[in-house]
Amino acid sequence: MNSRERFLAWMSFGRADRAPRGELGYWGGTIRRWYEEGLPKNAGLPDFVAKGDAVIGEMNPGTGSRVRDQDVRDYFGFDKGIDKIWFNNLICPYFEEEVLEDHVTHVVKRTRRGTIIREAKDRAGLPGWVSGPVSNWEDWERLKAERLQPTLEGRLPADWTEQVARYKARDYPLFIGGPYNGFFGTLTDLVGREKLLYMYYDNPGLVKDMINYLAEFWIALYDEILDQADVDAASIWEDMCGKNGPLISPAAFREFMLPAYKETTSFFRGRGIKIILVDSDGNLWPLIPLWVEGGVTALYNFEVNAGMDVVEVRKAYPRLQMVGGLDKTKLAAGPEAIDVELETKVPFMLRSGGYWPAVDGNVDPDVSWENFCYYRRRLDDMIYEASKGISRLCGELAVDGA
Repeated sequence: MNSRERFLAWMSFGRADRAPRGELGYWGGTIRRWYEEGLPKNAGLPDFVAKGDAVIGEMNPGTGSRVRDQDVRDYFGFDKGIDKIWFNNLICPYFEEEVLEDHVTHVVKRTRRGTIIREAKDRAGLPGWVSGPVSNWEDWERLKAERLQPTLEGRLPADWTEQVARYKARDYPLFIGGPYNGFFGTLTDLVGREKLLYMYYDNPGLVKDMINYLAEFWIALYDEILDQADVDAASIWEDMCGKNGPLISPAAFREFMLPAYKETTSFFRGRGIKIILVDSDGNLWPLIPLWVEGGVTALYNFEVNAGMDVVEVRKAYPRLQMVGGLDKTKLAAGPEAIDVELETKVPFMLRSGGYWPAVDGNVDPDVSWENFCYYRRRLDDMIYEASKGISRLCGELAVDGA
């Protein structure tokens, strides 16, 4: 089976030769450490990739402005990674990038999405938030009129025709959607997280208008895209949970976001898309039933240190498609901790199907190349061992509807 066939079959609890093989990603500093410790440097990383920049693995789309790892994938022979249809699905035209303040160690600048951030000059860490382009109704109405019109004009890449031709001949999974297409995640980019949380109480009408408008806006854009290219899955980006739970209550999710989810997932299903993923960090437990009610079929990354256990989630939601969920902190602890983490989760999850095994986030720089190799080889042994009987089992489950 090729990577596309395997992804579709396995994640749909159908017949597949084995589970997909690959990771979510790494930090730039992680890859550079591994080069020093034995990872063959064939493709290398571009010089502009800083220690704190994400390097995309196989579980996330890796084109556009983000760099995809090639050397780790080649070393382990991972599956071809997920790609996505890359086009401008939010601010168009972009804002002009501008440095507003220049300090000794950092700059304050406006990004092309209109956000103002504080960024270290060595880009060693994540940028700090300052403000977004929307603070009130007037800002929102102006942004809609000037930069959020549901037309593809000015949004498609210059090589769009060639991209469509490549998509038709693909042997890898193709997604449509995130990032910047979530009903909480996108609003945090436009408003700011703290300001948005206050806005839920101080100006709920504006929050609802933004969510409802964006749902219709994306549906209109995706409808035109899907007339030209078919996809295998849709992705929605939220990042709306912390270690102790979601940043808004389940009641607020139901009131503000659930209608938009139902509308959006209904559209995707109507276009033949059966796998609909939500990407969120943190403790997802209180929102899982609402996402399922809203038509979502898959979640990732299942952050262990936020209380997520893929085995317990699988027992509670047997047909929920899942990605990630292996504690990345155990990789730094060494072989014994890695063995315990893998043995307590992976065999059960592989028997249940619909699960892409990988760590629960980007691999950190404190993980040695030796430990990562040990982890991947043990995990791959489990995947191939399970493949001897898992195809038949998953096929029977799919037929029986269990």
